[in-house]
Amino acid sequence: MARSLCPGAWLRKPYYLQARFSYVRMKYLFFSWLVVFVGSWIIYVQYSTYTELCRGKDCKKIICDKYKTGVIDGPACNSLCVTETLYFGKCLSTKPNNQMYLGIWDNLPGVVKCQMEQALHLDFGTELEPRKEIVLFDKPTRGTTVQKFKEMVYSLFKAKLGDQGNLSELVNLILTVADGDKDGQVSLGEAKSAWALLQLNEFLLMVILQDKEHTPKLMGFCGDLYVMESVEYTSLYGISLPWVIELFIPSGFRRSMDQLFTPSWPRKAKIAIGLLEFVEDVFHGPYGNFLMCDTSAKNLGYNDKYDLKMVDMRKIVPETNLKELIKDRHCDGLLQEILYLTVHQFY
Repeated sequence: MARSLCPGAWLRKPYYLQARFSYVRMKYLFFSWLVVFVGSWIIYVQYSTYTELCRGKDCKKIICDKYKTGVIDGPACNSLCVTETLYFGKCLSTKPNNQMYLGIWDNLPGVVKCQMEQALHLDFGTELEPRKEIVLFDKPTRGTTVQKFKEMVYSLFKAKLGDQGNLSELVNLILTVADGDKDGQVSLGEAKSAWALLQLNEFLLMVILQDKEHTPKLMGFCGDLYVMESVEYTSLYGISLPWVIELFIPSGFRRSMDQLFTPSWPRKAKIAIGLLEFVEDVFHGPYGNFLMCDTSAKNLGYNDKYDLKMVDMRKIVPETNLKELIKDRHCDGLLQEILYLTVHQFY
């Protein structure tokens, strides 16, 4: 009699289990789809960013085309374009027009830097080396004598560094560096490469401070591509992780990891002393004063002996050149004060 009161009870329980199973399956499928969608979007964004920032193949093609047609020359050209013993490794570029790679040259590690395109605007904090819309490697022209090239370089240095008394010594130093094959003569291709590189503050600073321990050594060049020695540790503190792992690490735990892997205080003091020595080198240099317009930690590194090494010197500019760039900028009130502090905070 009691069984007849609920004749469908035995049917409702399997239906409930079936509905619950369907709900769990739909929930699982939804979150699986969400993970796949978000992961695909992240990969797409990272790939798009990589392809935009990392254009090493284009850079190599442009340089090698110029080299093979005899327009440019330099100590790195043959290794880059013929024997291919200089190749690009991990991409470190942060801007499309400033290509930067870890590289290997004849089994020696280095950093390869290449300029891809001209920047017409002046934007403090983003571009301190304005390059006008000109035909690349158009100077010096065929028929230019060595004496005329010296005068061109001297005039460039006078505009960049001011009227220093020892600019002639710097001109001779540049000619020595430009003579990549060390045959005692500067060919037209080598002169074109040197002229293009002299438009870059970092290259000029490497030549001026080539004997200083905190400046990376120039290994070679080809056109406006140049190779400098690599720095063992490019992060002053913490540990570098792949971006995929960074996404899943909480900020509090990330700070604890940075503290765990940071150098000890005596080693920090040695790195800090090295930074002070470098500032002294650039501010009271032999060919005028240079200003550090960006002192963020990403531009600094150190070697296995904890000696400071500069990783990126593109934001270190000649004082005279910077004053010339800002003298015609019109601003008043607070904006003028902000610009003044931005430019002069590292005096």
